Amino acid sequence: MRRQEGLTLTGFMVWAVVFVLVALFGFKVGPPYVEFYTIQKQLKLISDELDASATRRTVERAFDLRSTVEDIQSIRAADLELSKDGDRLIITANYSVRVPLVGNMSACLDFQASSSR
Repeated sequence: MRRQEGLTLTGFMVWAVVFVLVALFGFKVGPPYVEFYTIQKQLKLISDELDASATRRTVERAFDLRSTVEDIQSIRAADLELSKDGDRLIITANYSVRVPLVGNMSACLDFQASSSR
């Protein structure tokens, strides 16, 4: 007689718990990364749209308009750092997002978005 092989109920429950925990972690940590990529995309678009002689006020206005449309909550236009590389405008934003995980545990995610990447 052959020995039975396969997944037992206990094994299934262990894998189900692991899968649920990983999914919950992803649901909590995923949105800040999506927002980071949105911010980076908007900084690149603003940098391509404006030339290096653009004023800070012009850049902040462009970012405010785009952040309203894209629902960017982590940074404000005042948090942007402007620099010039030849005839190109470089816009960077360094910020941190704290994501509560469970109880008193939270994840601190540090981001550096830039129009030069």
